[in-house]
Amino acid sequence: MKKILSIFFVMFAVTVSAKNITGVVNTLNSSGGKDPIIGAIVVWADNNKAVATDAAGQFTISKNRNNTILIAQYVGYKSDTLKITDQTDVEFTLLSSALQIDKVEVVNRRSNSISNLSMEKKEMITFAGLCKMACCNIAESFENSASVSVGYSDAVSGARQIKLLGYAGMYTQMLDEARPMARGLGATYGLEHTPGMWLQGIQISKGVTSVVNGYEALTGQINLEHRKPTDKTPLFVNLFLSSELRTEANVTSSLQINDKLSTVILTHASFDKMKLDHNNDGFLDMPLKEQYNFANRWLYEADNGTQIRYGIKVLSEDREGGQLDYTAADRGTTNKYGSNINNRHFNAYIKAGFPLKRNVLELDDPLYLEETTSNIAVVADYVYHKQDAFFGIKDYNGAQNSAYTNLLYQINKGQKHQFIMGATFTADIYDEKLFDRYTTGKNSAGDYIVEGKEYDMSRDLFTVGAFGEYTLKLGDKFDMVAGVRADHNNEYGFMFTPRGHIKYDVTPTTTVRASAGVGYRIMSLVTDNIGMLATGRSLNFADDLNPLERGFTAGASITQKFKLFNDPRASVSLDYFRSEFSNQVIVDQETNSQQIMFYNLNGDSYTNTYQIDFSYEPFNRFTLFATYRYNDTKVTLKDNVQVVTPLIDRFKGLINLQYATNYDKWVFDVTAQINGQTRLPNQNGDPLISDYSKVYPMFFAQITKKFKKIDVYVGCENIANYRQSDPIISAGDPFSSKFNSTVIWGPIMGRKFYAGLRYTL
Repeated sequence: MKKILSIFFVMFAVTVSAKNITGVVNTLNSSGGKDPIIGAIVVWADNNKAVATDAAGQFTISKNRNNTILIAQYVGYKSDTLKITDQTDVEFTLLSSALQIDKVEVVNRRSNSISNLSMEKKEMITFAGLCKMACCNIAESFENSASVSVGYSDAVSGARQIKLLGYAGMYTQMLDEARPMARGLGATYGLEHTPGMWLQGIQISKGVTSVVNGYEALTGQINLEHRKPTDKTPLFVNLFLSSELRTEANVTSSLQINDKLSTVILTHASFDKMKLDHNNDGFLDMPLKEQYNFANRWLYEADNGTQIRYGIKVLSEDREGGQLDYTAADRGTTNKYGSNINNRHFNAYIKAGFPLKRNVLELDDPLYLEETTSNIAVVADYVYHKQDAFFGIKDYNGAQNSAYTNLLYQINKGQKHQFIMGATFTADIYDEKLFDRYTTGKNSAGDYIVEGKEYDMSRDLFTVGAFGEYTLKLGDKFDMVAGVRADHNNEYGFMFTPRGHIKYDVTPTTTVRASAGVGYRIMSLVTDNIGMLATGRSLNFADDLNPLERGFTAGASITQKFKLFNDPRASVSLDYFRSEFSNQVIVDQETNSQQIMFYNLNGDSYTNTYQIDFSYEPFNRFTLFATYRYNDTKVTLKDNVQVVTPLIDRFKGLINLQYATNYDKWVFDVTAQINGQTRLPNQNGDPLISDYSKVYPMFFAQITKKFKKIDVYVGCENIANYRQSDPIISAGDPFSSKFNSTVIWGPIMGRKFYAGLRYTL
């Protein structure tokens, strides 16, 4: 720990990333194309800081905290104005004073970028990034990110899981516009229950995050930004079809009811009904799936600044997996192996914000920097999730009722100081039953001998907490956030969560970030490890098992923007994070070849993660993004045996290239990945004897043709057709203790072609 803290504090004083806005100023030519304007003036409205465009019409201008309105001007042309929020790359199109047109649309061309303004090292995936591939749901949205790895929990259920900082996705907090989501029973398949085309973007934060959102987020946070009720899109339709006959339809509609009330309706239906068995092991490569999804979100904005957001979401999903010739008549027997997972989900929420003191001063008013404002906000959320499942002869039935409330009071003392205080209450009522059936051999007639145990895992958990967070901003150079929260759970007692962040802009092009803090998580033993039901082993839960996990994460990053071949649109970012647990539930399938053992950590469990990102736009409309990540991860098993954590890839590298023609009429995307080795868990009871997976590549490509209101796209995933040859161990004897479908390290599905269209009104 001393070594880690030393590295951490040393990196506090290093240097990295900046708030620079880059872009181009164009005008329309007679053929409808765009020509750069040389010598156009780009100026901030609030302080008159200005730059001129170069021979390519390009510019770079630094941004401070107060800069929000950017103006482009040129003699003989109409000025254009843009409000800057999180954009870092923009485009102006100036029109001749004689040319009349209804509107000019400014588009953020970057699909993946590192936020210059956020305190955390935050990767932004925009809607353009979501459109780069067939991201039918969130789980398929991270192929262009090295920070996040996505795989399968097992080869029967098809449940997707992410890994961040070398740990499973259950240690990453999932948020839906700052509301906790995919918790408890919903965590297993939660990544697949939000369609990608419902989103405006995804924000990935590594390390600990704000205490305002709770005591979780041990290794990071993923926040989803949905389409807004205020979007000027009365109709959006996305249709999708793959070569494996996966069909999907998304229809969304944003409507402005009046000047205060707006709504967005989001619908989704998808079907996977083709039976596939590429490796001829007798099992479906992927389960047959049917999913229906509906959401309705509302926004009310009052004249006094009050905002009220509320909405609902409803989901129904069925999955059928197992052997190809399984029928309903085989249920509960050892004739054929089958699996069925049924999910039903309902969510309702309300978020309300009330300004207590409004800032009515102009930005150039000298008193602006000292103005005090305050507001109060309340968030209330309810979730009902029911999951009924069986895997062979194992049965699981669960229902969850959860209520979450968060009350916040915020004070801004000018632009320098911010205080947030609040209280949180969470109630999680679980009704869970597990029937762990397994075989112990065969009798004289050759029939399996079935034994088992029933577990009643029902529990009522109530957590109440309070938090405080202070933010200090010293001009445009230095930001600091210090937060602490204390929570009490009726079953597991007190949790104390301190966290801190520092961001220092050393130069306009160099920024350093550092963070450290504690996180907790209460494990849902079955649903967090649903893949363990897709084995032939019995489950062994330690008598004194404590599911409250506690970890510490610290890290730092450096981002540098620079000129490459005289072009300023290049940047490189390096980061290092270390996560370690003081208490963790170990799910051990190596110590005992007949059982999967659940017990608490007695030793070290840590991960060191190193990553470098590089982005560059060598010329207009062509972007290059490359990244490489390396994991050093260890865990201590029973009897003080320390091993490399199984099924965590040692490294991952990728490069993404995108080129768009004028007006984005054609968009070409290519992605190449290299995925490193993972240690495979030993199946014979000796974790010190290990095999490793192969290093393997993955290639993706997509072409999009844009018409006036319709985008048509075609693509291919896993172009090289690489597959893990035997994802299921002992597939021919699925009721024996040797049967195991959880040792998944590579792609299960081979090459897949797809096509689709997006219609925007």
